[in-house]
Amino acid sequence: MGLFDDDFYSAKVSGRSLKTPAPGSHHSKARWSGRRRRLRRPSMLQTAVVSGVISAIVAVLLFSFITGLPNTTALTGANGYTTLSSSDPYERLIQAAAKVRPAVVSIVNYRDGQEAALADSALGSGVIFRIAGGKAYIMTNNHVVEGSEDLEVVTVEGESKKAELIGRDRITDIAVLAVDDKNIDTVAEIGDSSRLRLGETVIAIGNPLGLGDTLTSGIVSYTNRIIPVSINQDGVYDWEQSVIQTDAAINEGNSGGALVDLNGRVIGINTMKIADTGVEGLGFAIPANEVMTTVNDLIDDGEIERPYLGVYTIDLENQYAPIDDEQRKELKLPDEVKAGVIVLESHGPAKEGGLKLNDVITALDGRLIHSTLELRRYLYNDKKIGDKMEVTYYREGKVEKVTVKLMDKPDE
Repeated sequence: MGLFDDDFYSAKVSGRSLKTPAPGSHHSKARWSGRRRRLRRPSMLQTAVVSGVISAIVAVLLFSFITGLPNTTALTGANGYTTLSSSDPYERLIQAAAKVRPAVVSIVNYRDGQEAALADSALGSGVIFRIAGGKAYIMTNNHVVEGSEDLEVVTVEGESKKAELIGRDRITDIAVLAVDDKNIDTVAEIGDSSRLRLGETVIAIGNPLGLGDTLTSGIVSYTNRIIPVSINQDGVYDWEQSVIQTDAAINEGNSGGALVDLNGRVIGINTMKIADTGVEGLGFAIPANEVMTTVNDLIDDGEIERPYLGVYTIDLENQYAPIDDEQRKELKLPDEVKAGVIVLESHGPAKEGGLKLNDVITALDGRLIHSTLELRRYLYNDKKIGDKMEVTYYREGKVEKVTVKLMDKPDE
């Protein structure tokens, strides 16, 4: 049955059309002439009915699209990751924040041991990443807990807990704390930071300026930025840190907090920002893959074991404290020696090997060393405790070599 009771709009063939009039008859001409008129000029009623039906269908579809609630589902892939899916991108931000928020805590470092002196204390953030043996383990930055006399953790519910320092590492700027796990039942899901993409939306959660439980968002500006770090804060760069660059707002107190993707997975630990006149949107986070390697070692051993040479050095080409012509003359270096590190103090293996003040190290195992940063990078990345290493150096203008056995750095 068609929409209209008329042969033209219906697939049904009426009995009348089966009776074929005689060719040339007046009835035949009139009948086909009438059909042509209907085809050429449908009635006003028919036009109105068709328009009304189409308008109603379009209106219903538009209403369903505009008023329909976002459909958010959680999908678990073969890799075990939970992926949040939503038709509304802003809903994904909400869902991701809600997922990780209970696992982000505020940290108060009472450096003078006086809880009342909050104004003199350091504030930071941390992320609960494991619950085991009646304890909740929290990862944060080393500079958040450095110099602590007393540490306190405040949960998102406002509950304060005394914290125990499990271990910390100045090189990677990572530390691990532990509190009792009472009333703590949320652990952050850790993502794979190696899969980050440029431009991916991320969320920073932490305790900026003491304003706990604060959320900001932005994008990944760079997935693997290498920045120089002065560990001793003396203006001399002696390490390089691999970081995720983001334009999500990161302020003082955000350190140690979570950088999260849209699936609510922690893909980095917020660590620093560049703050200067004319600078905006340059925040950095330590990638989660590197963080987890460090925190697992800290839980197992309380420290990160690295090979130790035992030299305190300054770069021969130091832009912050360059040596003058008189000092270079005292070193008696050949003109072709343009780079290396000057030994200021020697301990442990270096002292046992005979290295002393004003020796200029230029190579390790035959690899040229231009700076303290390169010396430390070679030690930490290429050598292990107990390895032997050949040190090439200049003394009184003469090149010499010595083989030392690397040891674990003694407790300070």
